[in-house]
Amino acid sequence: MSNAKDSGLLKVEFFSRIDHINASEWNALNANNYPFSQYEFLAALESSQCVGSDTGWRPSHIAVRRHKELIAIMPSYLKDHSYGEYVFDWSWAQAYQQHGLDYYPKLISAIPFTPVPGNRLLVKEGENPTELIAKIIEEITAASEQKHWSGWHLLFPEADLRTACSELNLLQREDVQFHWHNHNYQTFGDFLATLRSTKRKQIRRERRKVAEQNVVMSRYTGNEISAEVLESFYICYCQTYLRRSGHSGYLNQTFFEQVIAQLGEKTMICLATKEDRPVAASLFFFDDVKLYGRYWGCMQDIDCLHFEACYYQGIDFAIEKGLTEFNPGTQGEHKLVRGFEPVKTYSLHWIKDQEFRPAIADFIKREADYKTQYQEAARDALPFRQNKI
Repeated sequence: MSNAKDSGLLKVEFFSRIDHINASEWNALNANNYPFSQYEFLAALESSQCVGSDTGWRPSHIAVRRHKELIAIMPSYLKDHSYGEYVFDWSWAQAYQQHGLDYYPKLISAIPFTPVPGNRLLVKEGENPTELIAKIIEEITAASEQKHWSGWHLLFPEADLRTACSELNLLQREDVQFHWHNHNYQTFGDFLATLRSTKRKQIRRERRKVAEQNVVMSRYTGNEISAEVLESFYICYCQTYLRRSGHSGYLNQTFFEQVIAQLGEKTMICLATKEDRPVAASLFFFDDVKLYGRYWGCMQDIDCLHFEACYYQGIDFAIEKGLTEFNPGTQGEHKLVRGFEPVKTYSLHWIKDQEFRPAIADFIKREADYKTQYQEAARDALPFRQNKI
């Protein structure tokens, strides 16, 4: 008698459009309501054409069915470049090119433009993630031969998925981000009380500077996010990208409108105004336990406003909502002195070319040693009073 959960009964499929999968089936697998794996978030990226063949992000979502029942989903994309991933492999691509090999296309399982650790394999309760990911990698390996993919890259996976992948001969790469942790604070003052006096005074001074420049900070969630608030945010977002990189950003207004319409209850916009005119804005997502700072923009440079809009307002909101963690985004050692702790993030890599794999493995090992040293040095720079966290 066959086992109903025998891996031989599993069918793995690749889908070039998310609307080939039922939204309610998809979301039923997203157990903790992680916002970036929600069907609506990823569908907005596609329908707004922020991802698609013209962008170098070609959807290739992986679905696993047992008979006809959807039991697992992995958001995935074929990439023709490495922009918008935040796990930097340009040097790998260059090495391939120098040896007359194609690094692109590659398959990645990730959330576009979103370097936020979280669900990458959405699994029905009771199923075995180790069995499912092994079957998925088996199918990816076979497809890569037919479609000439150079490899598969799993970016910012959750800890459970990394554990499930531990025996599958994947290369694990490390990086460091800075996250704020809520140690049962009831007020922002409770958080400040854990800091050394010099850093406590610095943060108070920075917040005071913003107020003294007649800047008013307001937070909006759900139905409070009006079309006017969203438009103000988007203008600030585009302006900052234009000044920094000469383009208006990876995401367009249609995307933000659709996300707010579908996921407004998981979204917070912080709007800074001066003399009733918008001067800066930041956009956050949140779920039941975490806050995620994602996008920021400003119309004019105002001393300390970035810290207020992107960090201190987020900390205030996390405390108010009882959220346990606040991830403000990648990079930024300036976060350390403001109480954001260095944490490891990870990516997993399957490299098809057997000659390049050892070289990449050696690179990753040497890089990991540096990242560990970096994390330890960053911890030494944290501003907390001894034994206060």
